[in-house]
Amino acid sequence: MSTTEAVLVSVRALMMRYGSTTTLEDVDLDVPAGADMALTGRSGSGKTTLLLVIAGLLVPTQGTVTWPGLDGNPRVRRGQIGMVFQAPALMPELTALQNVTLPLRLRGVDRPTAERDALEALVAVAAADLRDALPTQLSGGQQQRIAIARVLAGRHRLVLADEPTGALDRAHAFEAALALRDGVAAVGGALVLATHDPELAELFDHRVAIVDGSVRHSVRTS
Repeated sequence: MSTTEAVLVSVRALMMRYGSTTTLEDVDLDVPAGADMALTGRSGSGKTTLLLVIAGLLVPTQGTVTWPGLDGNPRVRRGQIGMVFQAPALMPELTALQNVTLPLRLRGVDRPTAERDALEALVAVAAADLRDALPTQLSGGQQQRIAIARVLAGRHRLVLADEPTGALDRAHAFEAALALRDGVAAVGGALVLATHDPELAELFDHRVAIVDGSVRHSVRTS
């Protein structure tokens, strides 16, 4: 990275401690604009914690987090960051299409445009046929595909995904991960996806492994 303008988020000397337990220690990480990054590590290694710090939702015990490539106003910046959590958190009274459309409507997007973008996102995750279904009519994996579509439709500059494919079968996990990667890239954004699956991580150009609280970087060479 040659210029700070190319960096969306910069983490320096990060430490996270919960009581007497240190989860992350001396972590340095830059997330460049346009990056596709897999964050790996065993369960409890601190992947979720690091994503929440990057999002500005968790304050580190020590160290600094800056967002040189995002808006300086925290309220505006939050709208530039989309998150996919392990639990889909869909609105139970809304259909799949309405769940994907809702955040766009709340941002002031007109209904036809919001529904068009929502349907495109559903197509990208192979869930267009679920558009009229309520969450209670969907499996856990299907619900997670709707949650992924909801973030894709938002066209965020930075997307953070915490084990978003854990409830999906192998084929759909890779399909959804690629849809996230390519969908975010199509709007010039960056994606950081936490996963415990080393084969899925190989889909990403940048890989960051959390080992004993610190990060190790690798880059795909082919």
